[in-house]
Amino acid sequence: MNVCSKSTFQTGDEVEVCCNAEGFLGSFWKATIVADMGTNYLVEYEDFVDEDNQSTPLQETVKAKDVRPIPPVIVPSKYSSLEGYKVDVLINDGWWVGTISWRQDSVHYFVFFETTGTENA
Repeated sequence: MNVCSKSTFQTGDEVEVCCNAEGFLGSFWKATIVADMGTNYLVEYEDFVDEDNQSTPLQETVKAKDVRPIPPVIVPSKYSSLEGYKVDVLINDGWWVGTISWRQDSVHYFVFFETTGTENA
């Protein structure tokens, strides 16, 4: 899942950060670059707060290789079949990598997630 191997973002850029924690493996979470530290970034998460101060967004130092740009918006109905394609799916405010297993209709797809062994619509 290594998207970036060197510093390519600037302070203020909106990005996504890959989480490798148990239960969140392979998911990406929206954040903003606070500081470029060379091979690392200081980021501030959009959906996480500091444990000690629930009104303060969580800041964390992360490896540059775990940071990627915000993905473009793609309209699925423009494509005839996406079965077998790797996709990111927004579930509970985090992006999870999966594979489209089948198409229910023109806008609904089922996606299999290898990290959890589950399939969701």
